[in-house]
Amino acid sequence: MKTIDELLAEGVAGKRVFVRADLNVPLDGTTITDDGRIRAVQPTIEKLAAAGAKVVVASHLGRPKGAPDPAFSLAPVAARLGELLATDVAFATDTVGESATAVVAGLADGQVAVIENLRFNAGETSKDDAERGTFADRLAELADVYVGDGFGAVHRKHASVFDLPARLPHVAGGLIATEVGVLKRLTDDVERPYVVVLGGAKVSDKLGVIDHLLDRADRILIGGGMAYTFLKAQGHEVGSSLLQEDQVPKVQEYLERAKAKGVEFVLPVDVLVAPAFPDLKTKAPAHPATVAADAMPAGQMGLDIGPGSCKLYASKLADAATVFWNGPMGVFEHPDYAEGTKAVAQALIDSPAFTVVGGGDSAAAVRILGFDENAFGHISTGGGASLEYLEGKTLPGLAALED
Repeated sequence: MKTIDELLAEGVAGKRVFVRADLNVPLDGTTITDDGRIRAVQPTIEKLAAAGAKVVVASHLGRPKGAPDPAFSLAPVAARLGELLATDVAFATDTVGESATAVVAGLADGQVAVIENLRFNAGETSKDDAERGTFADRLAELADVYVGDGFGAVHRKHASVFDLPARLPHVAGGLIATEVGVLKRLTDDVERPYVVVLGGAKVSDKLGVIDHLLDRADRILIGGGMAYTFLKAQGHEVGSSLLQEDQVPKVQEYLERAKAKGVEFVLPVDVLVAPAFPDLKTKAPAHPATVAADAMPAGQMGLDIGPGSCKLYASKLADAATVFWNGPMGVFEHPDYAEGTKAVAQALIDSPAFTVVGGGDSAAAVRILGFDENAFGHISTGGGASLEYLEGKTLPGLAALED
C-alpha cells in the first residue's frame, strides 16, 4: 500500500488531489457536536495543501436516500474545516455537477474545497457495479490523484471508497496508515493479557467480533444494552431492559466456548435501573436504583452498570497489556447513567496497557465526558471498520488501496 509520504516525495504541486475522508460527524441541526473526525483528517489535508496540491475533500454524512437532503449537508463541516485550517474552504453544493466542476476548476495551488455529501447521489451506495462505476467515473474527472483517508468508511463497497481508487493513482492517507498499524497491534503478536471491553446497544452487532476474539482475547468485559442478553442467557430476569431474545442461544454457546477455552467473560454484578428510558433532551434527573444484576425487578429497565461493576471492571483492566474498547457501558448521554462509561475510560487511562478506543459511541463518549484524548493509546475514527478488521474480514476500501 503506497503512502501519502511517498506521494508527497514525488510532488503534488498543481495536482488535483481527491481526499476521501470520513466527515460523518454528529449534528444538532447545523451545529457539529463532535468534530473529532474532522480533526483526524486535518493533518493529511494540511500536508497536501502545504505541498501545493489543489485539495478536493469528499465524504458522506448520515444516510440520505440517494438524493439531496438539507439535513445531511456537509456545509457545516466545510465551515468547521475552514476554521481548523485557518483558511477559506470552498464548498460545492453538489457532488459531480456544475458547482463541483466550477469550484474545483477555481482552486489555486494549496487551496482546499469540500464537495457536497456523496450519498446525495444514488451511485455512491448502489449495489449495482455499473451504477457505482458511472458515479466513480464522474468523480474521477475532478481529480488527478486519490488519497484514501476515510477509515470509518473502508468497510463499505461504495463508489468513492472502492471504485474510484481503481480509476486514479492512489495512496493511503496518514489516518488510514495509523489506523491499520494500530489494528495490527491488536491482531499480530498481541501483548498479553489482552482484554476487550464491549458495550453498546445490540449484541447482534458484536457477534462476529466476539466469535473471532474467543480465539485471541484473554478476558472479555460486557456492558451496555447488550449485557442484558448475556444476563438472560445465564437465566436471570432482565425486566424491560433491551433484550435480543433470538440471540440468547448464540450467547449461551459463546459463554460455553469461552469457558472451554479459558477466556474469562466478565458480566455486570450490579446495574442501575429505572422504570423508563431517560429524557436525553432535558436530562431531567432519573433517580435510578442500584440492584444486583441477578435480581432485576420485572418492569425495570437496566441503563448502566452499577458501582460494584465499575470497581470490578477497573480491576479486570488493571493488569492488562493490551485493551480494546468498543461501546459505552450505559446511556452515557444522561448524567445519571454515565458513571459506568466514565469508569471504563478512567481505567484505561490508569492502565499501563496499550489502549485502543474503537471509534463510534466510545470515541464520542470520551470527548463528551471530558477526557483527554491524548491519555489513550489510540482513538479510532471507525467503529464498524475496526470491528470488521478484528473479525478478520477483507475491507473493500483497504483492498482498493493495495497496489
